[in-house]
Amino acid sequence: MGIFWDLLQQDELEKQQAQANSVEERVKQLEEELASTKALLKKTLIALETHLVQDIDGDGKAGA
Repeated sequence: MGIFWDLLQQDELEKQQAQANSVEERVKQLEEELASTKALLKKTLIALETHLVQDIDGDGKAGA
């Protein structure tokens, strides 16, 4: 009976490891998407401030 228990435990450990790996990969992907979104938002904000010649984000300068 011990060998079956070991096999069940090993299977469960492998499932948990695969799930952990997929979560880590998903977190990495989400972090990359967030960085990309933030960069795009910053570019959009600069373009909008430059176009309107107005400080929208409150940093004390319009554009750049």
